[in-house]
This record gives sequence, C-alpha cells and structure tokens, in this order.
Amino acid sequence: MQAAIQYLLNLGAQVFLPIIIFIMGLIFKQKPGKAFKSGLLIGIGFVGINLVLNLLVSNLGPAAKAMIDNFGISLNIIDVGWPASAAIAYGTKVGAFVIPIVLLVNVVMIFFKLTKTLNVDIWNYWHFAFTGSLVAAVTNSLTWGLITAALNAAIVLVLADWTAPMVQKFYNIPNISLPHGFSAAYVPIAIPLNAMIDKIPVINDIELDPETIQEKFGVFGEPIFMGLVLGIIVGMLAQYSIPQILNLGVTMAAVMLLFPRVVKILMEGLTPLSESAKKYMREKFQDREFYIGLDSAIAIGHPSAISTALILVPLTIFLAVIIPGNGVLPFGDLATLPFMVVMIIPITKGNIFRSTLIGAIIIGVGLLIATNLAPMITSAAKTTSFEFPEGANIISSICDGGNPLTWLIVKFMNLGVIGVGIIAIAVVGFGYYIYRNKGATA
Repeated sequence: MQAAIQYLLNLGAQVFLPIIIFIMGLIFKQKPGKAFKSGLLIGIGFVGINLVLNLLVSNLGPAAKAMIDNFGISLNIIDVGWPASAAIAYGTKVGAFVIPIVLLVNVVMIFFKLTKTLNVDIWNYWHFAFTGSLVAAVTNSLTWGLITAALNAAIVLVLADWTAPMVQKFYNIPNISLPHGFSAAYVPIAIPLNAMIDKIPVINDIELDPETIQEKFGVFGEPIFMGLVLGIIVGMLAQYSIPQILNLGVTMAAVMLLFPRVVKILMEGLTPLSESAKKYMREKFQDREFYIGLDSAIAIGHPSAISTALILVPLTIFLAVIIPGNGVLPFGDLATLPFMVVMIIPITKGNIFRSTLIGAIIIGVGLLIATNLAPMITSAAKTTSFEFPEGANIISSICDGGNPLTWLIVKFMNLGVIGVGIIAIAVVGFGYYIYRNKGATA
C-alpha cells in the first residue's frame, strides 16, 4: 500500500491531477478531447506554478538563512520545513492509508450533504497524515492515527466550504474551494482578529492594498515595483552584496508578475470543467452546488499574499528571538509563509497592513505551538527513515508543526472517545449549517 501511494505521489500534481481532471470531465459528460485539453492545461498550469514557487523558495530561503546567521540566533528546535514534514507524514503507517481514508470521508460527507467540496488535491492529504501520525506516535495506535487523519480531513472540508464564497469572489476563481490543511486553519482566527481591528481607532482606517498603493504612487505602486522594493529590503536585512540585493529585488518582481500569469493557464483548463460540472449537477442533483477543491498554490501569487509574506519573513525571525518560551529556530518554512496568509488576504480584502498584523499574531502563537509539538514530531520522525539534520536532536516546523488546527485536534484526541465525539459533533453541525447557507464573507 505504501509503495503504491508513493508511486502515485511521485508522479507529481502536474501529472496526477490532469488524470483526475480528465476522468472528472468524462463523468461530467465533456467530450474526450475537451476533457483531455482541460486536464493538460491544468497540468501545464501547475508546472508553471511550481517553477515560480521554486524561484521564490530558492531565492528567499538563502536570504532568510543569512538573516538568521547575521543575527546570531541560537535555538535548539530546528524548523525542518514542509518537505520534511510531508516525508515524515507519508513515511508512517498512517500515511500509507491516508488517501483511501480521506477519499472515503469526502464521498460520505458529500452523500450526507455535509460538504460541497470534492477535494482532488491528493498530494496535500499529507497534512491529514501528519496530524494522524503525531497521534499514532504518542498512542502507539494506528487506529487512533487514522481516526485523527479522517477528522482533520473532515474539518478542512468544512472550512473549505465556509471560505469558498469569499475566496471565489476575491481571487476570481469560480466554483473552486481551497481545502488546504495549512492555509484553511487560520481562517477561524483571522476573522475575529480582523473584526477586532475594525474597532481600533486610527488603525482601522489604514488602507494598504495593491490598488490603493498603485493609486497613490502610480506606476511605482504596481505589484512588480512592490516586489522589487520588498526584495531589496529583504536583501539588505540579509546583508547581501549590492549585486545580490538587486538580484533578489528583480527576482521578487518577477514572482509578482509571473504568478498571476501561470494561474491564468490553470484557470483556462478549470473553467470548462467547472461549467460542465455545474450543468451536470443541475441536471442530476436538482441544482446542488459543488466545488472543486484545489491546492491553495493557485492563489498565493496575489500581490497582497506575496507582499505580506515577504514582510513576515524578518518579523518571524524577530518574534522567534523575543517570544518567551519559544524554542524553534525558523528556517525551513519561512518561504512557505504565502501559504499561511493566502486565505487571510480575502478576509482583509487585500489590506497588506492588516494581513501582516494578523499574520504576526498567528506566527507568534504558531512558534509556541511548534515548540509544544516538537517532541511528538520528533517521535513520529523516528518511526520513519527521516534523516535528522546534523546536530539536531529535536525538530518541528512552522507549517503544520505550528498549525493551530493540528494542535487542537491532537489535544482533543488526548481525551479519547470524548474528544472524537466533540470533534464529530462540531463537524456535522457546522458542516450542515454551512451547506445550508452561503458561508463566510469578507
């Protein structure tokens, strides 16, 4: 089972997802040629997204490391980053069963009208496997680990439905939801924090979205110039040489320009499929509404998301130093901060100032969560073939290791059957409510 799962995952989203989309297109009565083209365009779109994402990560990661080295930060828990977390998740026994388990949960919830989302983002099922693996490592029970993974998947499906209306409207991606285990977790925190900011005089009047910046600064307020300036600032904080600073600035400008363009290719493939799906559902299921659940990577290219993430990189390092009780050295996941803020951005309507403020609060709490979960993550890693970084005895991550949803689920699972019951009742109640209503609005 584990070998088969790994084989599918090794195909990558750019191969595996087009196959799924092609099959879905045939189910929704698209002509084979049209369904094949939709799948291929979506695969090409993900190739483009991954190229730009790798451009971001490969340039921002070294800059972040340079900042850490320059500041002389010494903390004993190493942030190994999401690739290592995903490898740990899929390397455990829970990871071997997570794909069929999550697909079953998704089908059951659709049947009982507890979700509108069909989650085809199979690669990112690792978030659910990660949570399940922590519980399995602590309880020494595969059963409890699988139950945990299933509950995590159910909660994220409900969160995807809840956020779908504002995500679709803000990012202009109709009939799409984002059931991403990392990104979706911050919505229940960001909504009340944004409401609190609304009540704070002066601060509530600060507007710093791309449109306002462009209106005030003209051509110099365009996203590419925002990327250039923020890249230069990050380079200066990293104490780069002038050529390196300029190179980082231009690279971040390129990321700002290229991300939306490659997403358009993806949407070119998704649009015909979503239209066919709407027509099919209208005919077969009496106007039932369905969303296609995708990786939040399709939205992280928004100028507000990238800008907020770039500002949060040095802030995260600063917070790691000053927060009492934190033991995590941020590194591996600093370049994944766009995924953390991508579903906060619609809540703040693209306001970079608010998104940064909310993001800083969330990261501060997340560092403490990552510190708290570090022994569990280390224990789970030891059950796999994961190779610890040299000199590291204890590991964690900001992505999922610092995820408040992961932490809450793990703590509730410590209550055993009572915890499972509480989570299940919450999922059914909230899922049914959202299914009958429109969900969250920005």
